[in-house]
Amino acid sequence: MTPEQIAFVAAGAAAGGFINGLAGFGTALFALGFFLNVMTPPQAVAVVVVLSVASGLQGLWVVRQAIWDRPRRLMRFLLPGLVGIPLGVLALWVIDARTLKLVIAGFLLLYGGFFTLRRALPRFERPTPIMDSTVGFLGGVLGGAASLSGALPTMWCSMRPWPKAETRAVLQPFNVVVLGVTAGLLALRGVYDAQTLWFVVVAIPATMIAAQVGLMVFKRLPDELFRRLLISMCLLSGIILMARELL
Repeated sequence: MTPEQIAFVAAGAAAGGFINGLAGFGTALFALGFFLNVMTPPQAVAVVVVLSVASGLQGLWVVRQAIWDRPRRLMRFLLPGLVGIPLGVLALWVIDARTLKLVIAGFLLLYGGFFTLRRALPRFERPTPIMDSTVGFLGGVLGGAASLSGALPTMWCSMRPWPKAETRAVLQPFNVVVLGVTAGLLALRGVYDAQTLWFVVVAIPATMIAAQVGLMVFKRLPDELFRRLLISMCLLSGIILMARELL
């Protein structure tokens, strides 16, 4: 590996790890911009899903008690999401991935932009098991089709008045499991060749350290500020995703 490759891989891994530690998602959106300068798209995606799982596991440990306190809530998202993953992979044969990403970016921009400018945040306080399962299923489909498993669950959870630990207890394990399954499917397709594994070796330390920094910031955030952070992240994610697909 050249020094330039090492620099791009380490920078992307650090950016993705920090945002995953802070918000519980977003590794791909912030790391791919660096990785695609020195990797092929399949290599970049293969490295990102490994980093998402690695940094996400640290976040799981932080909110482990919140996960055990409400396992049924998580299962309402996760089980339908697992069903959606293979459907998303199959959808790649009939749906243009670029168009799908642009549509999702549009939703993120509309949602994040609207509520970023509003003083009052949306609040759905009543139980919504059917909607939770629907969002989880669609998140799984998007994860299999475009590696965007976190987009819809993040939008939905930011509208719930849950404490930050409870919100993360849904988002973090959902993304870790969906992207872990994706990594397994990529491995079966032989994406992890020797060069890709070297990229992973370089990236893992940077993303683990940066994720710890993000987790330290997360622990200091009040619940309401964390909800606003999620909404702002939706807006920023939409901007990044839209710009990457158009440019």
